Amino acid sequence: MSSVAVKPPGSRLVKAGAIAFAAVVVSWVIYAVLSGKNGAMDPVDLTVYRDGGLIVRHVRPYYDPHAYAPLYDWGGYSSLALKFTYTPFAAVAFALVSFIPWTPLWILSVVVNMVSLLVALWYTFRALGYADRRARLGATLVAAAVTFWLQPVVRTIYLGQVNLILMAAIIWDLTQLDFDNSKKRRWWAGVVTGIAAGIKLTPLIFVPYLVLTKRFREAANTVAGFLATVLVGFAILPHDSSDWWLHGLIFNDGNRTGFTGWAGNQSLRAIITRLSGSVDAGTRPWLAAAAVAFILGMVAAALIDRAGHRMVAILTAALTGLLISPISWDHHWVWVAPGVAVAGHYAIRAWKARDRWRARWLAVLAVAMIFVYAAWPDAIWERERNLGRFSLGFLWAQKNTSPIQFSEHGDQPSYVEYHWHGFQLLWGNIYILGGMALLLILLGIGFWLRRAAPAPPRTEPSELPASEPASSA
Repeated sequence: MSSVAVKPPGSRLVKAGAIAFAAVVVSWVIYAVLSGKNGAMDPVDLTVYRDGGLIVRHVRPYYDPHAYAPLYDWGGYSSLALKFTYTPFAAVAFALVSFIPWTPLWILSVVVNMVSLLVALWYTFRALGYADRRARLGATLVAAAVTFWLQPVVRTIYLGQVNLILMAAIIWDLTQLDFDNSKKRRWWAGVVTGIAAGIKLTPLIFVPYLVLTKRFREAANTVAGFLATVLVGFAILPHDSSDWWLHGLIFNDGNRTGFTGWAGNQSLRAIITRLSGSVDAGTRPWLAAAAVAFILGMVAAALIDRAGHRMVAILTAALTGLLISPISWDHHWVWVAPGVAVAGHYAIRAWKARDRWRARWLAVLAVAMIFVYAAWPDAIWERERNLGRFSLGFLWAQKNTSPIQFSEHGDQPSYVEYHWHGFQLLWGNIYILGGMALLLILLGIGFWLRRAAPAPPRTEPSELPASEPASSA
């Protein structure tokens, strides 16, 4: 197929993607209008970010063990309060955010998060070899339309979180060397991932992944970027940084992050805590389970990367981090969005190669991820179970404890998560169960790729024929 023949399909894909993405954004706006306060927006986390920045600018010491960040009275829940749980560097970064007035800030948060989803998918498709920008744009818009209504995505927008921003930055950072054809390579690749880890520690999972795949410079840059954030924290907030890094504030005060077994936490530690009946009883089993998951995840990521499927390997490492982190709130699972896009890409590519069996099971995998992580309407179950607040998705199909209760009262045998049974155990742990199943599938794929014929050398996008991305899309 000549390059001239590619233009009409590429143009049609962009047009279809633009219409589809615009439609889902409009649907979100309609939902926001109809649902009222706390329907599509209750930016409590954005409030914590802004208040944290204000505290850095005007109040010392910052990490008062009894201090809470007061919630903005967005929907009548101003009596609640959340503690700032991020690093001192994050507090410094949020100080810049605190200069923006509240109304422009939350509007900006919505727009930036939507753009970040597009950016993350744009670089995902670039990593998959979409050299033609028209085909890549069309694929990005279609994938964004398909994944926008995933619960972690809309939950991130709902809370004013930064997960989509960090994900987009990490995907760009860890794939840039593959697509930089200049003679002078970007020697600082990996630094941005380290800076992201300085805000939320979980991106550190990419360091062992980079080491295992022999990307030693990027691993070193990631560590260097992270250490730079620690130094910035000590330079600007020396007392707070000492409390955080040298005196184990985050480990000594487990109440800061809320109830580990709360339904919103979808990690191995959370499910083991819920099954054990207390936070303390679940700690040692979680450490053992996390060690096993780490090994399996890193093996899978390394095998898939060596077979030439780098984007899949990056997502495997991210999934491993979600599983083993002590806290993986539901909105941390935004990585499922590029996961759906990648599964769809390989399904379409297999179908075009007339490998119908592989195309079907990859399509089933993509649909299964959408099914598990979709923001299903809360009309399916009783809205009052969650105080009339945001409850889209399977995760909220049963009663749950307020995370604030743990900060006020500590671990209690009466917490409802300890008494789930039947389908409550399934729906209440659906993200982690889906993630565990996905990790095993990826591990199987890794070993299958190892036994298969060696993958051809990675081809730079500039060397790909113009028709390749369109056929892949």
